[in-house]
Amino acid sequence: MSATATAPDRLRAGGKPPRRAEGGALSRPRGTIATVIMAVLALVWLFPLIWAVLNSFRSYAYTQQNGYLSFGGWTLDNYRTVWQDSGLGKYFLNSLIITVPAVILTLFLSSLVAFVLARFSYRFNLTLLAVFLAANLMPPQALLIPVYRMFRSIPLPLFMSESGTVLGSYWGLIAINVAFQMGFCTFVLSNYMKTLPHEIYEQAQLDGASVWRQYWQLTMPLVRPALAALGTLEVTWIYNEFFWATVLLGGQGDKFPITSALNNLRGQFFVDYNLLSAGSVLVALPVLVVFFVLQKQFVAGLTLGSTKG
Repeated sequence: MSATATAPDRLRAGGKPPRRAEGGALSRPRGTIATVIMAVLALVWLFPLIWAVLNSFRSYAYTQQNGYLSFGGWTLDNYRTVWQDSGLGKYFLNSLIITVPAVILTLFLSSLVAFVLARFSYRFNLTLLAVFLAANLMPPQALLIPVYRMFRSIPLPLFMSESGTVLGSYWGLIAINVAFQMGFCTFVLSNYMKTLPHEIYEQAQLDGASVWRQYWQLTMPLVRPALAALGTLEVTWIYNEFFWATVLLGGQGDKFPITSALNNLRGQFFVDYNLLSAGSVLVALPVLVVFFVLQKQFVAGLTLGSTKG
């Protein structure tokens, strides 16, 4: 057979087609190794959660007698005790009262600032963005005393706060969460809004659309995926917030959100970790539900623009 024979000629002569590489850029051995490494890392990452779920279904007496490395003692009493004796329903409502307004206000105010930063060119645009980001860069502990004194000095009507000040009220906790989360949301939304075509705004101006209509009827529908992704993150962060709730509501235990109320499950002389695990699982359920409901929008918001080139 001549050296210049074509591929079909070689196939007809009994030759085998060249073997194609599988698995994309990774060869089969490397792909197997990468899969094993990722599986091990995922197991290490999920181990605390799996361990907490398993222990939440085990009795404290059994684990005390046989140790936590044993296998058995299954019961549902931990969940019954947590829900009935600790009053978690009331604390879930407190978390709802704090989280929902804080997330809505954060996204709304951040979208307003982001629209101004993306649509209008001022000399102090970067300075304004840096001011909003400053709250995310400073540790909360550094602002504890100034915020505490400020909230203690701001009066509120008694029908809004039993203490007569912002301290010890839902309003103060909502305000501090909005203040700390606005920087990140403004940064993300402003960068996303800058990718929107300027031609649609020029056409809107020619049609006589006001700035408010350009924001509400034109921009907001286009940034829905980004808002959904940020909303999922903000619900998780504000719902799980512990530091400010414990400090600002220290004298109002009945107003604690669910994360701060978990401390009530600790005994004075010992800690029933099985009972605490059951409480932690119940506390995590709302966040998991929100994530799975908004999963498609969350992933879409994170991957928007990744294929542009």
